[in-house]
Amino acid sequence: MPFTHLLVALAIVAIWGTNFVIMKYCLAVLPPFLFAALRYTFAFLPMALFIPRPRVPLWNLALYGLFIGVGQFGVVYYAVNSQISPGLASLVIQVQVFFTIGFAMLLTKERLRRYQMFALLLAILGLLLIALHTDATTTLLGLALMIFAGFSWGAANTVGRYAGISNPAQLFAYVVWASAFSVPPLLLISAVFEGGVEHLTLVLEQAPLGVWLGVFWQSWANTLFGYAAWAWLLSKHPAAVVAPMPLLVPIFGMGASAIYLGEGLPAWKLFAAGLVMVGLLINVSWPRLKERFARVI
Repeated sequence: MPFTHLLVALAIVAIWGTNFVIMKYCLAVLPPFLFAALRYTFAFLPMALFIPRPRVPLWNLALYGLFIGVGQFGVVYYAVNSQISPGLASLVIQVQVFFTIGFAMLLTKERLRRYQMFALLLAILGLLLIALHTDATTTLLGLALMIFAGFSWGAANTVGRYAGISNPAQLFAYVVWASAFSVPPLLLISAVFEGGVEHLTLVLEQAPLGVWLGVFWQSWANTLFGYAAWAWLLSKHPAAVVAPMPLLVPIFGMGASAIYLGEGLPAWKLFAAGLVMVGLLINVSWPRLKERFARVI
């Protein structure tokens, strides 16, 4: 991978990782589901006025929008708001890798391989260690919600794969137009459970500029730039080269949370993070590493 492409990849994972700190800042003012609705509103508009809808079935766009907008980020915002620390949230959600592979196996009838079982076991041990250290900043509910968000991300990945789009420009359009299906259910949930329309209107009117900048960062940097640049990298390089890069997301997430939010990094947390990340690394990279090792021998 050329150095400039590596810098793009690092920029993406840095945005995705440090994004959890920005979430926490915005959630001090915005209710979680309203925050998610705003994110996808500005991911859809004004881009949809200039980008034609991709040629995929509406049901596919709708499912992707529901899984990624409501099931993933609506739940992530709710969890980070009061149930789990941002640093651990950035780590736990990476279990989406196992859900993505699990859905693929379910649909293709492929059996779970030994290295995948070992990788999954390591990640589960890491999550159990986190569960044993729940406190006021990280609850069992928060851990469960982040695992569910990972499940939703894996489901969205599977739905997106069924769209059959490989062109980066079309993938960008896919993310833009799928965002339209995230907004209505998020607004409905917010209106019913977060204080009603009048209260939410008052919250928006009183939101400071910094919060609005956080919303736009979520919409444009995190969603549109992140996904579009990621699709571009996948179009330029083999998936085996690009796919391991998100393993750096928890490093940025936990590091930024420690620096800006004062989130502690005790030994148990680092060990748990190591178990999860080694499990993810084995799951993503083992076939390629095994092939290289065989060539050396």
